[in-house]
Amino acid sequence: MRELLSSKIHNATVTMARLDYVGSITIDPLLTEKANLWPGQKVLVVSHRGARLETYVIVGEHPGNGEICMNGPAAHLICEGDRIIVMGFEFASKPVQPTVVLVDAANRFERYLAERPNMTPEEAPTAPDPIHQSGESAKNGFPNNSITLPNDTGSQEKLASTYN
Repeated sequence: MRELLSSKIHNATVTMARLDYVGSITIDPLLTEKANLWPGQKVLVVSHRGARLETYVIVGEHPGNGEICMNGPAAHLICEGDRIIVMGFEFASKPVQPTVVLVDAANRFERYLAERPNMTPEEAPTAPDPIHQSGESAKNGFPNNSITLPNDTGSQEKLASTYN
């Protein structure tokens, strides 16, 4: 079993930092749903200033308000106005296709990203909605039952998945 990236909210902006709270990160419920993050799930939060911390998810109370609130001691490291990436992980015995959500400046869902090496979010292709998949993609999260990975020379080789 390996711990693998399963969920990611990319380019979110911290809307509030509350030192007086016990701890955690509060996230707009629409974003937790889109990113497939659960209440209480451990997440890694990385700021554009280089701060990294682990905490857990609290789902906000107002869907669509774009809330991203750093609570407790984490608010010393990541402040209101900081841009962040929130990453959730899972233990798996085979590769998983992470759900990657790109948000706009107001923390509203913009689109799902299909991450590729050396690509900015603007260059990355849009990924299918992982929550409403059908057919083979729904079974293993990989379109057409395959994944593409770079090899040592930087060229692409297609690896058939046999994870079903």
